[in-house]
Amino acid sequence: MHGGVVGRRSTGRSALLALLNALVVACSSLPEAPAEPEPIEVPAGSASYRIAAGDDLQIFVWQDRDLSLKVRVRPDGRISMPLLADVEAAGKTPAELGRELERRLADYVQRPLVTVIVTDFLGPLDQQIRVVGEAIKPQSLPWRPGMTVLDAIIAVGGLTAFADGNRTVLVRRTPDGPRRYRVRVADLLREGDIGANAGLAPGDVLIVPEALF
Repeated sequence: MHGGVVGRRSTGRSALLALLNALVVACSSLPEAPAEPEPIEVPAGSASYRIAAGDDLQIFVWQDRDLSLKVRVRPDGRISMPLLADVEAAGKTPAELGRELERRLADYVQRPLVTVIVTDFLGPLDQQIRVVGEAIKPQSLPWRPGMTVLDAIIAVGGLTAFADGNRTVLVRRTPDGPRRYRVRVADLLREGDIGANAGLAPGDVLIVPEALF
């Protein structure tokens, strides 16, 4: 009886070792990602923000308090305000929307002067940075010129205690399809290794995995 129990335990250990060995072999066969993303070339004109659904706008109509208001861009990309039922806002710059409102308000107001300010914004999907996985507050962030991995991690409140920061993957769209890069976020946060801080491009996705214990 005792010999049977020992035999079963030995067989169980052998099976577990075989499984672990298979996992190691499988992981070692995965293609290695570059340590850091390639330098980013910011497309011309990307600094000109274009309004998107969900943005909050402050509209000022010179010397007309009744027409000056705060409004949120609806999911259909339009806004409504006194005298104007539906105005297409998504896809326009604040200046372009201001000129459109002036043109349409001219039927009711003499020589209107309109200023549009984006007070809270998310941006179009292709202009967002998404942070998912073991972040304190996974979310989408509006991309801005000069934005880095450190900026994004700070914006989401850092990483959870279960995160494996140095296995963070950055997924970037390229003309040849999505590319994956390894980003050493733990080294960046804990050791201040600025060499691990990568620039972000519009549409980047940061995936922070859970540590394997």
